[in-house]
Amino acid sequence: MGASLPEAFGTVEEAPLARVDVEMPQMGESIAEGTLSRWLKNVGDDVKRDEPIFEISTDKVDAEIPSPVSGVIAEILVGEGKTVAVQTVVARIETEKGASIVPVAPAQAPVAAPPVAPAPMAPASPPPAAARPAVTAPAAATHTLVPHSFEERVRTRSSPLVRRMAAEHGVELAALTGSGIAGRVTKKDLASFLETGAAGAPTLPAAVPPPMIVPAADAHAPAATVWPGDVVEPMSKIRRLTSDHMALAIRVATHVTTVHEVDLTRLARVRARMKAEFEATTGQKLSFLPFIIHAVVATLKRHPIMNAVVNGTDIIFRKRYNIGLAVALEPTGLIVPVIKNAEDLSLSGLSKAANDLALRARTKRLNPADVQDATFTISNYGTFGSLFGTPIIPVGTTSILGIGAIEKRPKVVTGPDGEDTIAIRTCTYLAFSFDHKVVDGADADRFVADLRKTLENIPEQGF
Repeated sequence: MGASLPEAFGTVEEAPLARVDVEMPQMGESIAEGTLSRWLKNVGDDVKRDEPIFEISTDKVDAEIPSPVSGVIAEILVGEGKTVAVQTVVARIETEKGASIVPVAPAQAPVAAPPVAPAPMAPASPPPAAARPAVTAPAAATHTLVPHSFEERVRTRSSPLVRRMAAEHGVELAALTGSGIAGRVTKKDLASFLETGAAGAPTLPAAVPPPMIVPAADAHAPAATVWPGDVVEPMSKIRRLTSDHMALAIRVATHVTTVHEVDLTRLARVRARMKAEFEATTGQKLSFLPFIIHAVVATLKRHPIMNAVVNGTDIIFRKRYNIGLAVALEPTGLIVPVIKNAEDLSLSGLSKAANDLALRARTKRLNPADVQDATFTISNYGTFGSLFGTPIIPVGTTSILGIGAIEKRPKVVTGPDGEDTIAIRTCTYLAFSFDHKVVDGADADRFVADLRKTLENIPEQGF
């Protein structure tokens, strides 16, 4: 990804200038714009260097942006809810010592393959449909992009999700004019272009069924009537991103869910025995989650199709095990940070990574790289008391595991002599959603049965 937040603003030098420009930072190599979602400071407020002063939403992540210097907020140039290009000046800070920013180009990471993981973090929503310019395929002679220009970069690179959608449907992004910065084509623009059959849009095969769900802001969705006394609130940025991504995810994958009950009595006993020493040694609370992540990774290695991604008519079998963890945000929202290379981490490493990502997700301190490249996702909705659900498969993966509430239940247990008795056992339901285009039901059940066996027969010393 790009430079760290302070580096993205530039370097601080002593100069006679009294005011410092604060710019919209580039939160990752492929991100060309950001939405200023909320100001944390007002004009006249004192700020310290590295103190958060505003929040932004990008195609990848919500984040708090720190002040590059200490001083006083002198001007706010971009209001809440406005989407602007990176490097746009959004505010100016008056400094006590006249420190100024010398702009520098953010360090860029090598160009990598398009991300496949972020479940809720779809590309930023464009303005409402009524104000959005129509996405059209212009005549060949109407416009030529200057190679390597800012306009060319944002339009042809767009976001990884848009590029992947365009590739799947055979659309040339450079031939479209969208509603983003410099005509950048957003996901909504491309979806509208495909669904309305605009000139030049590819014809989908007759066998492809119509979309099951339309995005919440889709102009074709029937309008609801507002009754007297109703309260109308616009969706937050994170709510719109989640809505759009879920609608896309349900279209892309052929969803089927299978549910298995798992007896975690042995695991609960091992965890209870390890808990005190583990917490004293690592400073981390020992939950059931790191045990489950460890078992999932081991099981994925034996069932590689569950750690794969569909690429047109090809299947890419991932050899890295990047586990996305769905995190609920307050007051509303969902994000999926990713534990990278989980196969290399111990139980304590998994626990530390999961706790760190969850904390940074809830305090808006995630970086774009933290929500990219998941190969498999776990949704632990059981923490809210849910027994089981039918989780939606994130775009770019083939499966997702939902963990229900872990609780004690009366179960029939057969003793050594064959006699059945009622016993109290610690159990949970594992709900496994898979893409039936590439995963057969029998294979999905074999995977969950293998995972269940791994969890129910955990070694007494733990993993």
